[in-house]
Formats: sequence, structure tokens, C-alpha cells
Amino acid sequence: MEQYSIPYDVQYGDIDYMDHQLDFTYDKENYAGLPEFIQELKNDGLHYVIILDPFLSKDQPRGSYQSYDLGEQLGIWVNNSDGVTPAVGKALAPGMSVYPDYFNPKTAAWWAQMCIEFRNVLPYDGIWLDMNEPSNYFNGQYPGCAHNNLNYPPYIPRISGSSLFESTLCPDSKTYLGSLYDTHSLFGWSEAKPTYSAIQEATGKRPFVLSRSTFVGNGKYTAHWLGDNHALWEDMHLSIVGILEFNLFGIPQVGADICGFYLDTTFELCLRWTQLGAFYPLSRNHNALGQKEQDPGVFGIEFARIARSTLQIRYSLLPYLYTLFFEAHVSGNTVARGLMHEFPADLETHGIDRAFLWGPALMITPVLQEGARSVDVYFPDASWFDYYTGDKIPASSHNKYVSVDAPLEKIPLFIRGGSILPTQKPATRTAKSRLNPFGLIIAVDEQGQAYGSLFWDDGESIDTVESGNYFLTKYTYREGHLETRIVNNNYRGVDSLVYDTIQILGVTSKPRRVLLNGKAIRDDTYYHGNGKLTIHISAPLGEPLEITLQ
Repeated sequence: MEQYSIPYDVQYGDIDYMDHQLDFTYDKENYAGLPEFIQELKNDGLHYVIILDPFLSKDQPRGSYQSYDLGEQLGIWVNNSDGVTPAVGKALAPGMSVYPDYFNPKTAAWWAQMCIEFRNVLPYDGIWLDMNEPSNYFNGQYPGCAHNNLNYPPYIPRISGSSLFESTLCPDSKTYLGSLYDTHSLFGWSEAKPTYSAIQEATGKRPFVLSRSTFVGNGKYTAHWLGDNHALWEDMHLSIVGILEFNLFGIPQVGADICGFYLDTTFELCLRWTQLGAFYPLSRNHNALGQKEQDPGVFGIEFARIARSTLQIRYSLLPYLYTLFFEAHVSGNTVARGLMHEFPADLETHGIDRAFLWGPALMITPVLQEGARSVDVYFPDASWFDYYTGDKIPASSHNKYVSVDAPLEKIPLFIRGGSILPTQKPATRTAKSRLNPFGLIIAVDEQGQAYGSLFWDDGESIDTVESGNYFLTKYTYREGHLETRIVNNNYRGVDSLVYDTIQILGVTSKPRRVLLNGKAIRDDTYYHGNGKLTIHISAPLGEPLEITLQ
């Protein structure tokens, strides 16, 4: 990754880092020096996320596993139907395992304490919650599920397997809020909330929690990935369905394991998936132990070059993406959305699951078929511009599918007319790119107008929106005139940032002159070609900006 200058911000530690897969431990033999390594990453602007499982081994030598011993002392486990004896299952950890009852306030406090104390051992930045359905290698706990209406209800919904306790605990198990029959779907949610609070207390920063199991309301606390997929073209396609669904569920920070979790990937599949994954709201490459390596650096210089250029597009658009997350936070908007979200009256868009949008403005049309070097793209009735060239899609292509070239090095992208996208010069770390100049891509609609906004804060402080410690500006372009309206200007980090490039798509001819805040700029600082006007300026981000074409 470093050798090829591929953008890279987060390293995840899967269960391999643990000592015998025991939560709140690390393998001091095979992972000797891990705390120092994490600190090195952090010094270089990277972040480290550790995995934790929702069960603890009960069979370690007495006094050797503090997390279990304290939990046993507090009596915080999910119990059998008698409400007294702990439910015992089989999980990754050696021996048999018990399951913390996260609905119990004592459990939440214990879990938070464990997370906070473990950060003194490994200075993590976020926590990844796996197998928290909760998962179990038995069907029900030992010695089995009793024959009653909770474990064997008269109606079984469409589920994986033939019973409600397939690979989990018996539904008649007791939690603090009642039977697991009633609380099972909330188990992951109940673990997420104390984890979020623990990270906030341990780091003093905005928490990052990634959870496999989710429920209504999880979007307040966690991101989500779509589980253990396979290195198959069909799984790559289905990942689009997943990210669109979870945005509708109110969990917008979502993605799939890029290149696939199970099975060995291929050069072409992984490259096309890397291109698509660059536009997941949560972009993460991850695969199973025993599969061949698949990070962007292992396939050679050509793969690395294409991966780098695609990820640089993501990084350049992070201000737009971050603004979409702000809007999701304050208004419940989706970040990734289907075309039908923006064009509900166009019935053709209702069935499209091979393309999607970032917000209202950017259409992503990935290659999802092996060997394909073109994509059939449906253009709803709006102005559209090619992201790479700025060329306008002719009106004759609207409301129909059009074959678009998609050579191996390119994922087709299109900007919707009427939109203003804030951008920033990319870098290999967001810690570095955040210091770089900003730009705007203005794509005009048929009326020659465009609108957009930019939200910016320090990216890590707690409750910046609620405390007002952020920068928010609105952009309006009409009749050849761009102006900004600063709505909130309480983040001083913008004081050192500037606009340096303004691109306006849909300008039919070069203007006679360009005014920046009322003053003409030199002719050699702007140029026009193929309907795109590019203007080079240096103007403070935190001050009002006006550009006029004459």
C-alpha cells in the first residue's frame, strides 16, 4: 500500500490478534510488539480497529481470565429458562462460552469497563463487533432446547435453517428484559450502545463502532458491514442491494467486504470490486484466514495504479460524502440511494440495482460482469455529465439505457445537473488530505442553475453539530453567478483552508472575463473546453465567495 501510494486510513485487527480468541487479550507471542505497532500507525495518521466477540470462554483456569471472572461475580450472563443458570454455548474461544446480557445495566457497565481498561493495553481507535446475533456453534445451548412454544412456535418465519435456535441460543433463554424470543433481534443493538459509550470515554473522541448485527436505531451508534460474502461476481452485485437497503433502514455507513470474504478472488473481480467499493459509504477490504491475499498492493503495479486512481476519486469527494453524512445525521437522509429515490415517477428506476447514487448528485455505474468492458447505463430525465471529461450526456440518451465504455481502469461516474459538489485535493491519509485545498464541481441544469453545500468540522470531536462547532456553507449558482452563504462558522480549522479550483460543467463558451469577489482575474487563470470552464483561484474557505462570469 505504501509502496504504491494507495490511499489507506484504517487497519483492522481480526480475532488472530487475540490470545486463543479470548476477548480483551492479545497474543504476546505471535503478535509481540502489537501495542507499539498500533502506535506507529497512529503516528503516521492511520487508525486501528479491534474486533471483539459477544461471548466469553468459561473454561479458562480459575483466576487467569479477569473479564470472565468479574462477569461471573456480577452474574451478568444470559441465563437458561430458569433465569438462574447461565446459558452455555460453543463459540470461537476454547472450551464452552457464556453470553453477556447487554440489556442488564450491570453488564453494560462491566463491558464498558473492560473496553476502557483494554485500551490501556492496545490503543485502539474503534471496535468491530462480530457474531453478535448472538452466534453459537450449537443449535441452542447445552444440553438443548426444551420443547415449548417459544423454542418451537407454531409459526416459523422465513429464516436460515429450520428453527429459531439455529446457530444461536434457545428463544426461552432469559435476559434482563425477558425471554430471548422477544429480545433476540435487539442483541446486537444492546451491545452497540455500551460499546459506543466506552469508546467515547476511553478516547475522548467520536466513537467508531462496526457491528454485524443491527436493529432499528443502530445507525446512531454503529456502522455495518454486510457479513461474510464470497468472492463471486453475483455477491458483488448483491452488495449494492445491501447498501441501499441499510441506508433505508437508517444505517447509512455500510459496505461489503471488498473482493469477497470466502473463496480466492481473481485479478479482474477484485479490481472491479475495488472500484465499486471505493464508493461504498464504508469502504473496507477484508477476507478470511486461509484465502489468498487480496489487498490492492499484492496484484502488481497495474492493479495498484488503477486502485490508487479510483480511491483518489473517493478521497477527492470526501467533502461531499461527509456533507451527506451530516445530512443523514440531522435529517435522516440516505447517503447511498437508489435512482428511484430521486426519480420516483420514472418506473424504470424502481428495478435498478446495478447502479446507485451518492446523495442526489453522483451516479455510480460499476462493472458487475466478468470480461465486460462496457456498462448499460440508464439515464433518468435530467442533465448528466461524465465525471471524467465533463461532457454532457445528450438529451437523446435520457429515459433509456445507453452502452457506456468501461475499460478495466475505469468505473463510469456521472454528475447530475443542478448539483454543486465540494471536493478536496486527495492524499494517502485523510489526516493529510484535510489540510489540502478545496474545490467545487458545478454541474448546471437546463436552467443554468446548481445548488450544493459543505459541512466541515475536525472529524473526531464529540457532538460538534449539537455544540455548533462546525462550518456549514450553502452554494448557489445561477445566471453565471456563484455565491456562498455561510450558515455556521464556528470551526476555526477552516481558517487555514482555501478554494483553489472551480469547475463549471455546461458552460457553452469561454466568458469574456471572470470576477472573483467583484474583481477581474487574469485570463490565464481560467480556460474553457468541451463545455467545461476551469477556474484557478486562491480564496479563503471560511469567507464568502462570489464568482461571476461575464
